[in-house]
Amino acid sequence: QVRLVESGGGLVQAGGSLRLSCAASGRTFSTYAMAWFRQAPGKERELVAAITWSGGATYYADSVKGRFTISRDNAKNTGYLQMNSLKSEDTAVYYCAVDFRTPTRIHTKLNEYDYWGQGTQVTVSS
Repeated sequence: QVRLVESGGGLVQAGGSLRLSCAASGRTFSTYAMAWFRQAPGKERELVAAITWSGGATYYADSVKGRFTISRDNAKNTGYLQMNSLKSEDTAVYYCAVDFRTPTRIHTKLNEYDYWGQGTQVTVSS
């Protein structure tokens, strides 16, 4: 009942910035927690950042802490991931995901999310 579409990916040089967006459509009248995951070739999908419905709590992987910022605009049904000081290690397909079950809590596991986008490619050249 929910469709998530990521956008904003692309090719950037190391040290550059990108802002990813995740637009939700369909049944979006319910509250939900949101997260960004990424998956590099040959690696498992990993949690990058997560945020509760109100934005009152956030989580960041150690590898991106201080460089990435997760946010959301619930009036627009859109989530964001601002990525600064990008490194080659950040190269991956980035996915947004939402959870309707416990929207006021941070979720750190892959299987805790109900809906997923198709992903957007982020490539950082060195």
